[in-house]
Amino acid sequence: MDEYVDGLPNICGEETMIARAIAASREQRVFNSMDPARLDSGFAAALHMHQPLIPAGGQDLKSAAVISNLAWMMDNPDQGDNHNAPVFAWCYKRMGEFIPQLLDQGLSPRVMLDYSGTLLHGMRQMGRDDVFDALTRITREDPSRGAVEWLGSTWGHAVAPSTPVQDFRLHVSAWQHHFAAIFGTEALGRVRGFSPAEMALPNQPDVAYEFVRTLVECGYEWVMVQEHTVEQPDGRPLDRPHLPHRLTCTSSTGETATITAIVKTQGSDTKLVAQMQPYYEAKGLRPLQLGGRTVPPLVTQIADGENGGVMMNEFPPKYFEVMAESSGSSTPALNVSEYLDALTALGIQPEDLPPIQPAGQHRVWERLAPGEGPERLKEVIDRLSGEDGGFHMDGGSWTNNISWVSGYDSVLAPMQRASALFNERFLKAGVPSSDPAYRRALFLLLACETSCYRYWGQGLWTDYGAELARRAIEACEAA
Repeated sequence: MDEYVDGLPNICGEETMIARAIAASREQRVFNSMDPARLDSGFAAALHMHQPLIPAGGQDLKSAAVISNLAWMMDNPDQGDNHNAPVFAWCYKRMGEFIPQLLDQGLSPRVMLDYSGTLLHGMRQMGRDDVFDALTRITREDPSRGAVEWLGSTWGHAVAPSTPVQDFRLHVSAWQHHFAAIFGTEALGRVRGFSPAEMALPNQPDVAYEFVRTLVECGYEWVMVQEHTVEQPDGRPLDRPHLPHRLTCTSSTGETATITAIVKTQGSDTKLVAQMQPYYEAKGLRPLQLGGRTVPPLVTQIADGENGGVMMNEFPPKYFEVMAESSGSSTPALNVSEYLDALTALGIQPEDLPPIQPAGQHRVWERLAPGEGPERLKEVIDRLSGEDGGFHMDGGSWTNNISWVSGYDSVLAPMQRASALFNERFLKAGVPSSDPAYRRALFLLLACETSCYRYWGQGLWTDYGAELARRAIEACEAA
């Protein structure tokens, strides 16, 4: 696959080949030989990497080139914390240096990586081939590739609860295209887990169902969820968050989709991973019963891989220290898929996993029967919202303090207009995804749906998002 087509990243047009590559990888899989019986516990650490694309390659917002925010930081080192840009770039590369070093020492390092498509495109646009060379080494070459697990993501770092469901699927597919074009279809076939942007999980039943359905139909086997964004079917919090669960989402029309869920405990704090807290928490845990078998619990955390002084400066020595101490111990570093494979080898089946659902749904299902339809669902949600000002179906993320919907009409309205136009002019019209006009409009649509245009509030960032949406609308209308 070419990494670029018509000057744009390869984000569409090869859907059949992508699906075949993923299916072939699943058929050829050989479960790893790790023996969970010798383990007390394990820990998994993931690094999330992202930079948005912004219309800042020039003075005029309406004509400025779309560049990486990292490039803008590099070009304006005296503004804000832009002086960190060179360190950020190193953070995107450094696991490609650390993993081979640790392997050469005879250790067993592990790390999971989550890179947004906008970051990958932006770095290539900047000419940072050194970053890609380092990442390619640990992605494609033995034994490094056994130490590194890539996680799928949305190409434009779009938050699922407030992204139209058809667009969310486009983001998921675009990331798979782009990753395969960079690292190869064999490497894509080994991407089995999904990391939602901002750990945002939809809880509106119809949106949550489409979220899980999309992941499953795109070949994903598990998804990472934030502990407080899910609940047991009776509405209670999780009892044993360090075991895998079965996320089950049912729509108002009665359809159900399920996927294995790995629970990220605690809130968002870069220091948790930078100081390797999951290892120390895991050391205090002992095996648990699951499906009639004794299994080691897994402490899982994810954090930004570049933000904050602790991550930038303290993570490298701490990572090396913990990988040395944990290698060969009864509490080793593990990647989630190898952990799940070990449970499968023990005989653990999907039905053995305790069921969970998005938080807040228990209250809905107390008043709604699956199959009653979307209009009845809306009535129930409106009534619950009226009775309780704290009740909402906006989804949950790594923090309960931010809504990805409320207060963002200035950027959400043009995004929704761009989405509706793309759906009308391309999806419903049956335009092939390989069409150049389709690709250009899709690129702008996905770029404008980046979470950053809401996370940072009103001001320049929402202006960036609105401008990208305007360009997406223009591209759709020109088709």
